[in-house]
Amino acid sequence: MKKRFAYTYEDYEDNQKNAETVMADILADEEFSRVTAWEIGSWGDAWESSCQPIIDGIIAHQADFAQVEELAIGIMDFEDCEISWIIQGDYSKLWQALPNLKHLTIQGSTELKLGEIAHEGLESLTIICGGLPMAVMESIAQAKLPKLRKLVLYLGVEDYGFDGSTETIAKALAEMNFPKLTYLGLLDSEIQDELVPVALACALMPQLTTLDLSCGTMTDKGGEALLSGVGAFPKLQKLDLHHHFMSSDMVARLQALPLEVDASEQQEPDEYDGELYYYALVTE
Repeated sequence: MKKRFAYTYEDYEDNQKNAETVMADILADEEFSRVTAWEIGSWGDAWESSCQPIIDGIIAHQADFAQVEELAIGIMDFEDCEISWIIQGDYSKLWQALPNLKHLTIQGSTELKLGEIAHEGLESLTIICGGLPMAVMESIAQAKLPKLRKLVLYLGVEDYGFDGSTETIAKALAEMNFPKLTYLGLLDSEIQDELVPVALACALMPQLTTLDLSCGTMTDKGGEALLSGVGAFPKLQKLDLHHHFMSSDMVARLQALPLEVDASEQQEPDEYDGELYYYALVTE
């Protein structure tokens, strides 16, 4: 059973509901014992208070959460809080507290810490944000996740927290040891073209069935690199490139490849003073 928990702004403003009261309200839910998947949205003031009390509450009541297989924290839209404003927390002790966890999604990267990641059963990890700090990427690079099948990382942009480069991303990918990984997402970047050769050169590529480079600023330069390189990976079944800046001709060439290619949501750059501007999908 899956359930979503979130406060409205009125809950926060009128009833003093916030991250400190979330856990008591969740534990009091009459369906609590049957819930195996929790999606936690706004805790009322996500732009000025972190979700740490929620994480700490799960850890303190880990026996009560033993059945949980899916957890998502910070899943809210801009009406609740802009994604770059969401104040996250420290997940270092969560890995041990939820031994049956299979899927973890985190939205927001401000104050996000993952610590030393070790979990025998986690199958998917998704981080959605406007800018991914390399400290978080480095924790993932060193993670011990023998059953991880899907890794999705929104890299975002420098203005909202991304402090990496193609070199630091290449280094992190080289350190990753995920023998079961079949889906790799490096998306939402303003250096999407430059990430194509980095992804194609990483040691994980031969085992992938899906490469997700969507939601960023990919142009025909990145498309050409994909055309030249993906043929070396016979296990690859899908390229997800949606939200891109490639030409219609490049889209047609990519879609002629012997695999599934999602090149939907074709964008046009903005022009100002004779310069073209390209934007990733998720930033602020």
